[in-house]
Amino acid sequence: MGPVIISLNLSEWINLLIGFLIGIGFGFSLEQAGFSSSRKLAGMFYGYDTTVLKVFFTAAIVALLGSQFLSYFGLLDLDLVYVNHYYVGASIVGGVIMGAGFIMGGFCPGTAMSAASIGKIDAFVFLLGGLVGAFLFAETYPLIEEFATSSYKGPVKISDWIGISDGLFAFILIIAAVVLFWFAEYAEKRFKRPDIIEDINS
Repeated sequence: MGPVIISLNLSEWINLLIGFLIGIGFGFSLEQAGFSSSRKLAGMFYGYDTTVLKVFFTAAIVALLGSQFLSYFGLLDLDLVYVNHYYVGASIVGGVIMGAGFIMGGFCPGTAMSAASIGKIDAFVFLLGGLVGAFLFAETYPLIEEFATSSYKGPVKISDWIGISDGLFAFILIIAAVVLFWFAEYAEKRFKRPDIIEDINS
């Protein structure tokens, strides 16, 4: 995490403390939203509970619009915002592994930490599996390094890739979110499983 407000010249430990407090708040929000339940999270893939999709898509839109407005009013320099470097092959394979792990384990790393913090055994097992996977990746990296670093595209944004402005991309994403939310509501009605929903909410 970078400096929160560069112009205030906050010390490193204050920036770390602020990041720590934000992390606690984020974890608390995840738990309160029910994301510590692996069945609720897995419900996204089966269609009976799309809360995860709605929450994270909403968060992405709020962050995107917030950054655009802050940039417009001169409060944020988007050129200083870090953009992940894009490796095509590694991203595809990593996405497949991540998705498969999400479906089978019922957690992503963040929600697993949230669930583990309230003592859920399945979350601890999931995190242990993640650590084993990280260890295996590190040990086998010399063997897969060529593939992992191939098809490098740099720190490219989707808007740059398709050749449109950030503002237009934000508008398209909002429209897509509205349509996606409608399909999510339809899916919940189509694949509703009252026995599981009631158990999750209890």
